[in-house]
Amino acid sequence: MNKKQIFIQSAFTENAIWAQILGICSALAVTNQMKNSLVMGLGVIFTLALSMFTISAIRSLIPPRVRMMAQTFIIAFYVILVDLFLKAVLPEVSQQLGPYVGLIITNCIIMGRAEAFAIKNTPLDSMIDGIGAGVGYTLVLLLISLIREIFGFGAIFGYQVMGTWWTPWSIMVMAPSAFFLLAMLIWLVEIRKRKKR
Repeated sequence: MNKKQIFIQSAFTENAIWAQILGICSALAVTNQMKNSLVMGLGVIFTLALSMFTISAIRSLIPPRVRMMAQTFIIAFYVILVDLFLKAVLPEVSQQLGPYVGLIITNCIIMGRAEAFAIKNTPLDSMIDGIGAGVGYTLVLLLISLIREIFGFGAIFGYQVMGTWWTPWSIMVMAPSAFFLLAMLIWLVEIRKRKKR
């Protein structure tokens, strides 16, 4: 596979959320506003890209019996960098995301890509795969948060787009709305796949 195919497969064909149902906890928790979703998505892209690169680069040095621990340590290092950056540069967003940034360490998408791809491929290909998986994850988060923010707050990225006539739907701000939107997205993707077959 060439680099473009790796990216497309990771971001769309094997999208962790709609194809593998991974990483949905944060998809349900941080998608009430687009700003939060974008920051979370960028943090996951950064962590995935550099973790996959690092894991692939040192894969021959890691003894098989401690492989999972070593991968977790590498992922944790990059997550700590993201967390420190957010606290220093975007303290308000960091506070809104709360513990979910730290939970990137245990995100199934990252561990899954490490085991499925980085452990078997070159560092550059692994980095591209990580970026693709992160972009796919971020696009799903942004789509869900777009719908939730418009209907829940009448805004996009915090800017009011609905007039004073709009009555916000309080249900869209709550986590159950994210669950139903995510379920509908997965359902639509499955329908499209079946039609293609």
